Amino acid sequence: MKRIFALILFVATVAQFVACKTDNMEYTDVDVTKVNNIFEPLNNKSVKLVSSNSATLFFEWEAALAVDGGSPQYEIAFDKVDGDFSNPLYKVVSNNNGFATNAYVTHKVLNSVAALAGISPGESGEVKWTVIASRGIKRVQSDVTRILSITSLEGFADIPLELYVTGEGSEGGTDLSKSPVFKQIEPGVFEIYSKLESGKSYSFVDRKDPNARHFYTEDNAKLKESLDGSQMTSPKTAVYRIVIDFNVATISYTEIESIGLWFSPENKVLFDLPYQGNGVWSGTGVVRFKQESWGRDERYKFQMETIVNNNTVLEHLGTQNNTDSRPTPSSDPSYYFIRVVPPSQWDNKWKFMEQVDGNSTTIKVILQGDKNYTHEVKVN
Repeated sequence: MKRIFALILFVATVAQFVACKTDNMEYTDVDVTKVNNIFEPLNNKSVKLVSSNSATLFFEWEAALAVDGGSPQYEIAFDKVDGDFSNPLYKVVSNNNGFATNAYVTHKVLNSVAALAGISPGESGEVKWTVIASRGIKRVQSDVTRILSITSLEGFADIPLELYVTGEGSEGGTDLSKSPVFKQIEPGVFEIYSKLESGKSYSFVDRKDPNARHFYTEDNAKLKESLDGSQMTSPKTAVYRIVIDFNVATISYTEIESIGLWFSPENKVLFDLPYQGNGVWSGTGVVRFKQESWGRDERYKFQMETIVNNNTVLEHLGTQNNTDSRPTPSSDPSYYFIRVVPPSQWDNKWKFMEQVDGNSTTIKVILQGDKNYTHEVKVN
């Protein structure tokens, strides 16, 4: 009987202890103060947006305080002038992953804010902004608001989902079904590597359809939509990297002079890969690995010579996914994926398979818009 009583007492004690622990572990929000002062930009500041990826506007405010002594996080919220931020047009996290009391907001983002506020391309209008501080799930909006006057970019409100190049001067000719396709490299931004014929007309279209929208440029800088069938011609027969940004209505051409196999151990191009058409460069040669004290060095990438303002500019094509191992026949295709990287001897390189050493090898660089940029290595 005493044992039964002792067991009952023990269970009751444990139950009470658990109940107390449960009460003590109940989650409580951490209070955070509002941002009480905003420093930059000044109220009613005017900003004329420019079409540069590096263009930014600096925002800064006074720090908020959290009861637990931790660091609050911040967002800038934009709204229409008569809005109350209950459903803001746009929000931007501050620098340092949200922990800084400042932010550099790009002109591209501000252009998106202007469009959401109903400001037409190339026109001026006002938006309102404030700062939201948070700690955990606790969020508080500042009572301080500022007005920002924005002159927006002359970008397109209706941005295509696809883009092609067509016409006599293009690689696909006038047959729309053969039109080379651009790669969308970020929202509203398209890129293609393709050959243009001098003196022959071409244009850009948003789909392979007779009723497609057509786009062109008059100065190789600003993009326009053609409503009367306007086209353009290339001043030179060459392979180009063409980048079109519908967000800011700009276009740029970079002539591709050559692509060659860059062999890192010798710090030079071993042989060129002539252009074959449709975004493909291919060349054949013998690669002999370099003997080092620790073994044979097989590291490689590609060098691309471009022409900018009549000057030769070097770029490298290296790994999209960094690696330090040789591939195998079962390696994932992503091993060979390509991206443009700064020139260097060793960075962003691949390694050849052992079978390449001393043997005739055909190498292809494939920069096509309907797939990942990649390359192939085939021992003959």
